[in-house]
Amino acid sequence: MIRPNMHYGDLQDSYLFYNIAQKTRSYLEAHPGAHLYRLGIGDVSLPLCGTVIKALHEAVDDQSDKDRFHGYMPECGAPFLRSAVAGYYKKRGVQLSDDEVFVSSGASDELGDILDLFDSSCSVLVTEPAYPAYVDANIMAGRKILHLTSGIDNGFLPLPDKGMVADLIYICSPANPTGAVFSRKQLKEWVDFANANGSVILFDAAYEAFIEDESLPHSIFEIDGARTCAIEICSLSKTAGFTGTRLGYTVIPKELERSRMNFNDMWVSNRTTKTNGVSYIIQKGGAAVFTEEGQREIRENIQVYKDNARVLMDALEELGIWYTGGKNSPYVWFRCPNGMGSWDFFDYLLNEIQVVGTPGEGFGACGEGFFRFSSFGDPEDTKKAAQLMTALLSKG
Repeated sequence: MIRPNMHYGDLQDSYLFYNIAQKTRSYLEAHPGAHLYRLGIGDVSLPLCGTVIKALHEAVDDQSDKDRFHGYMPECGAPFLRSAVAGYYKKRGVQLSDDEVFVSSGASDELGDILDLFDSSCSVLVTEPAYPAYVDANIMAGRKILHLTSGIDNGFLPLPDKGMVADLIYICSPANPTGAVFSRKQLKEWVDFANANGSVILFDAAYEAFIEDESLPHSIFEIDGARTCAIEICSLSKTAGFTGTRLGYTVIPKELERSRMNFNDMWVSNRTTKTNGVSYIIQKGGAAVFTEEGQREIRENIQVYKDNARVLMDALEELGIWYTGGKNSPYVWFRCPNGMGSWDFFDYLLNEIQVVGTPGEGFGACGEGFFRFSSFGDPEDTKKAAQLMTALLSKG
């Protein structure tokens, strides 16, 4: 008799964004033609920039010509894209060899796949509030999960405790959902902790391009000691609008080893066994992101989202509501007004002003009583949503 993976039975019955979709669908069925102001799921609203589109078209044309046609791509990534990513890091003072960069189909895929490198007996520390997939992917694997909670008192930037023991450590900076960003000093504490305890940090840098305060690190590899304890996973989804195109990259330093096993070598084996590489067309589009013109264009798009964040922050400041994030992140995380629970506040905004956000409870128990807005929406919708919320909550 086939025995399924029984750990799937340990997952929560419903997923955060599935619940949100169900609630919004029910609302629209009851209110046909209603316009929703969507500040919830972090999908982008601006199209791919012109330089990327041009590169994609050129790559499609290549596939129509026998002399320029590309079949299977190198499983670990096209040399031209691995080199472009390494060059991007070099501009920030981080030296990588091209073969320390692995091209992926996106950060979400890679955050799950990378767990193949670690035995199911490894314990996992999740700094919360956190992206739900960190927890769920490890529940599926049957790992022991430790929850390090945070709150207003530490700015939602938890630091290691001396008594903690964990094999894998998830850190996201700028953080999803809170938008908080670790300082160099704070990341150094985590790096030192990991090296002292033999842990490996899985560093989610999906939102690094939104950091505008140059005193803050974009990459964990800007921190001394990180090359012996960290893997960095990044994405072009929010940086360059690749949510529907799917492309990212992972950095695994050659120095990273445990129990005489080299993680860079292991990942080469994993990718060459389990994948046939990312599409040539998509990788050509991705390489265009790292050109001078591509960088200029994506910064223009990012500025639109940052302007949206400022609109939301201004509204919260006017209402006197505590928040974090926004300045260096596409997410604004704030305390629900009047002591409301996060799902109660979700229902209140949806039913009263048709604004859709994300309840903090869905990111961990310590997120209860907080709420997340995304700045990836349409600018006019964001302005209108902020106006409606300000009017609604000013009455209360």
